[in-house]
Amino acid sequence: MIIDQLSVFSENRAGMLAEIMKQLADADIDIEVLTIADTAEFGVLRFIVDSPKKAVSVLKLGGFVASLTPVVALWMRNSPGALAEITKILADADISVEYLYACVMREEGRAVAIMRVEDNDKAVTLLAEKGYEPFRS
Repeated sequence: MIIDQLSVFSENRAGMLAEIMKQLADADIDIEVLTIADTAEFGVLRFIVDSPKKAVSVLKLGGFVASLTPVVALWMRNSPGALAEITKILADADISVEYLYACVMREEGRAVAIMRVEDNDKAVTLLAEKGYEPFRS
């Protein structure tokens, strides 16, 4: 359930997102999940991609600030209360969630949750005990 998340720090201006996407596309890197957090001047893009190490290399060569972060990635139900259940399991174990994003995978009939938590190993153990499956094995 622990996978590498690609993080890219970028200036928030027209064309930057397109350039990042072009570099990933030109390198044949598939984006599976993406979220963007921004301020007026900068943004942080967080990706789950099929080749994270290659993506970091490609983006750094292109002049971007890119890094990998271990995150918890798991399949969950696509129904009301699914995230409430997961976050309660973590809260009951006193595991803090730094951030979380989710994406519905319609073809799979379920959703994926990506979380940065204070203790990945403990979170994975607890969630696996409750029947949650890794997004990628």
